[in-house]
Amino acid sequence: MTSGPGLFSDIGKKAKDLLTRDYISDPKFSVSTSSVSGVTLTSTATKKGGLSSGNVGAVYKYKNTLIDVKLDTESNIATTLTFTDLVPSTKTIASFKLPDLKSGKVEVQYFHYHASLTSAVALSETPTVDVSATIGTPTFVIGAEAGYETSSGKITKYTAGISINKPDSCASIVLGDKGDSIRASYIHHLDALKKSGAVGEISRRFSTNENTFTVGGSYAIDSLTLVKAKLNNHGKLGALLQHEIIPKSLVTMSTELDTRALDRTPKFGLALALKP
Repeated sequence: MTSGPGLFSDIGKKAKDLLTRDYISDPKFSVSTSSVSGVTLTSTATKKGGLSSGNVGAVYKYKNTLIDVKLDTESNIATTLTFTDLVPSTKTIASFKLPDLKSGKVEVQYFHYHASLTSAVALSETPTVDVSATIGTPTFVIGAEAGYETSSGKITKYTAGISINKPDSCASIVLGDKGDSIRASYIHHLDALKKSGAVGEISRRFSTNENTFTVGGSYAIDSLTLVKAKLNNHGKLGALLQHEIIPKSLVTMSTELDTRALDRTPKFGLALALKP
């Protein structure tokens, strides 16, 4: 693999992750363990509303091949096979879910010092094809993606984006939804480990004249404890506290409330991820 401009999906990802990652509104519990043979087993249980769900997964890596299998409480088996450098400078990802035989998908990613190209095809009777590409360097990236539906011959989506990356900051603009929306974001890291930072994001949907402005940040109290918060112009306030109770094991508590309707019950979430 090369240290080129990265994939199109990476444009704006750092800001989005700071604003969304680890914010939860339901209880979640997971336990992971690894064997000497290299197999990692993970069991996850989640309760959403009055319904509980869960899955058991196994991940095994052998040389340049990664096998990921998950079985959920609805008897679905999801399998993902990832092959690195099957052809030089490429990553091939094949995924499918049983018993849905039409859920198969094959994706090929190609990486170059000044470009990347991704093509994904759904393995169904009327496959859809998604293509994305970027050009540039690790510092400056321009990219676009499009989707094509073979059954109707229509373009299902097209998106374009630009990103400027520096060691301690990243700015991006993405024009999406077939030109109906635009999103601009900026993130600035405040420490070398990139645990503390501030982010701002503004988005606009032209068809409804709706604007959303969100600010957020994260702060590492110490090497084991992280706090995050975010607020948008619609009054939605979110906050979380994450603590590493033992090495690689995290407990996360988060909440979200509507500052314009304080009479409503806030949402609370609790997640415990154990990796003995």
